[in-house]
Amino acid sequence: MSTDARLIGLDWGTSSLRAYLYDANGKVLASRHQSWGIRNLPEGGFAGALQAITADWPACVAVAAGMVGSRQGWREVPYVALPADAASIAHGMLRVDDCSSHELWIAPGLQRHQPADVMRGEETQIIGALAQQPIYQANMRFVLPGTHSKWASVVDGRIVAFDTVMTGEMYALLIKHSILGAGLSSEPAQPFAHDAFIRGVTTAKESGAEGVFSRLFSTRALMLAGELTAAHVQDFLSGLLIGEEFRIARARENHSISPLCLIGEASLCQRYTLAAQQFGYAAPAIIDDAAVQGLWQLASAAGLLAKAKLHSFSGVAP
Repeated sequence: MSTDARLIGLDWGTSSLRAYLYDANGKVLASRHQSWGIRNLPEGGFAGALQAITADWPACVAVAAGMVGSRQGWREVPYVALPADAASIAHGMLRVDDCSSHELWIAPGLQRHQPADVMRGEETQIIGALAQQPIYQANMRFVLPGTHSKWASVVDGRIVAFDTVMTGEMYALLIKHSILGAGLSSEPAQPFAHDAFIRGVTTAKESGAEGVFSRLFSTRALMLAGELTAAHVQDFLSGLLIGEEFRIARARENHSISPLCLIGEASLCQRYTLAAQQFGYAAPAIIDDAAVQGLWQLASAAGLLAKAKLHSFSGVAP
C-alpha cells in the first residue's frame, strides 16, 4: 500500500541523528535513529549520513534542527534573538547549497545577549510542545534536562527568556575526574537510589544563598562517615546538581511558583519531577519527543510545506 510523503525532519545533535518521514498531514510514516551526531559522522560526512539514514525514502524537502547548524555543523546558521516564535525561527532558516540529495534547510538556534547564552535544538522542541499543547502558549516554563539543561519561559506563544545550566556535563566531570567519583563504577547505579537522590536535592535546597558548591564535598564526607554507600554516591550527587537548578529557579522567582513542563527522556524527567516536588512545584507535565512536531511546525511556518511536492512512499510505519 502506497501513501504520499511530504517532508523529512532531522533532529541532528552532537551525538545522534534522528530522521522522520511525514505524510501530507504531518503524521510520521517512518523514523530512523543513528549515532551519527556531528562528532561521529560516517564515511561521506554530513551528506553521507543524510543519504544513508534516508535510504529508500523519497527525496522530500528536508528540515534539520540542532547542532548541525552550529559552527562545527554542516552549515552555520546565525542565531535568532529573543523573543522568538515559530515564525521568527523559520525566517532564520538557511538552505544548504552543497546538498545534492535533498532540498535541505537548517533551523537557527536562539541567542540571549545579556548575559550571553545560546541554544540549538531545544527551541524546536519547545515549538513542538506548544503545538501539542496550545494552552501552554499563554504562560509556561519549559525545562529540558540534559548535558546542558535549559530553562525557558514562554509568554503569548514566544520564547522570551532562557538559561543554561551545565548539570549533565558537571555531573560527568565530577564522577570521572574528581575525588567524588574515586573508586566508583563507571556504570549508573541500579536500581535508582530514591532516598539518596532526595537527600541530595534537600541538601541543595538547604544550601541557601551559598549554593551547591559549598555542599559538593559533603558527597565524599558522607561516604567516609558511613552515611552514604558507594553505590548511592551517583544518585546523591545527581540530586545535588539537579537540586541546584531548582534552587536557582526558586531564588529568581522570589515568592511565585511558575507551572513547569518537562521535555525529555522519561527516566531523567522523573528525577526532575521528584526534585520539583521538593521545591514546592506541582508535578510537571512531561512531553517526550517534541522535536518531531517542532520540525513539522517550522517547515510549515517557513512555507516549505505549501510548495513541497508529494512523493509516493511504500514502507512500514514506525
